[in-house]
Amino acid sequence: MTSSSQQGIDFYFHCAVMVIALMGTAANGLILYALFASKQHKKHILIVHQNIIELFASSMTLLIYSIKFFNIYLTGSVGYVLCVLIFSESLIWWGTLASIINLATITVERYLKVVYPVWSKNKLKNWMVYSAMAISWILPFISFVLARFPTSQVIDGVCYELQSFVSYAAKIIFVIWQVFSFYILMIIIFIFCYWRILIVVRRQARVMAGHSAAGSNAAQAQSNQIQTNVIKTMILVSALYIISWTPINFCAVAIYLFSYTIEWRAMYYITTFIAFSYMCTNSFVYATKFDPVKQVLLRMIPCKKTNEGNAGIV
Repeated sequence: MTSSSQQGIDFYFHCAVMVIALMGTAANGLILYALFASKQHKKHILIVHQNIIELFASSMTLLIYSIKFFNIYLTGSVGYVLCVLIFSESLIWWGTLASIINLATITVERYLKVVYPVWSKNKLKNWMVYSAMAISWILPFISFVLARFPTSQVIDGVCYELQSFVSYAAKIIFVIWQVFSFYILMIIIFIFCYWRILIVVRRQARVMAGHSAAGSNAAQAQSNQIQTNVIKTMILVSALYIISWTPINFCAVAIYLFSYTIEWRAMYYITTFIAFSYMCTNSFVYATKFDPVKQVLLRMIPCKKTNEGNAGIV
């Protein structure tokens, strides 16, 4: 039984998450439209895929937290499936972790194309990119969807997640594996790859500045500018990932290892809200930093069109 104050906190948390999820769904859908309208879906397949995953994650968050407002009594096989997919939030974490893996894939792809341009042009094939995209969905599906079936149970119409650890040592190993695989390893990839990318980009900028005939290198300079713009965008997205997901990872370690000695509810709600906000912050990064997307979005603003029309009349 939960107290009225706890129920009130639960209610406000659900409302806040639904607002974030609604904003994320609308923003990611708009950015996805802008990517296709600007013809960037063929040039930046992985970035488009990133927005598709985040659209899935935000829409699943909106759906699941909307269903949680209704007091559904779970029964039978349908109730068990709803328990695993909806009430355990496995679909949310499936999309969220797929987004993290795809973000690391984008980072590695940028690293290979900038640091090893000749090798990537000859060896990096489309099937490798599509395979990486498939893996970003398959791995979290196995880890966070299929793994929930044996550990979820419906008791008296309510969904419960059972503790399946045989010992405290097994719990520690599980937590270390989770945090390392989906947080620490990602940070290592981001820092190493973008550090090497920035070194190469600066070297290229110095070489371009050393040429006296600047006009003859205009096309190459434009290509480098586009590449630099994409790199800056992805660095900012990666930095936001680190900022958004650091609190919830520390919270997860504390809850798993010290669940009986700390008051975890408020800490969990705050850190989860920060992590979920990552779903819509990415969209604003693409809207403000990724020039092709920004141009499409600016053309959609009615007042801007009106001002342009009035300027033409004058």
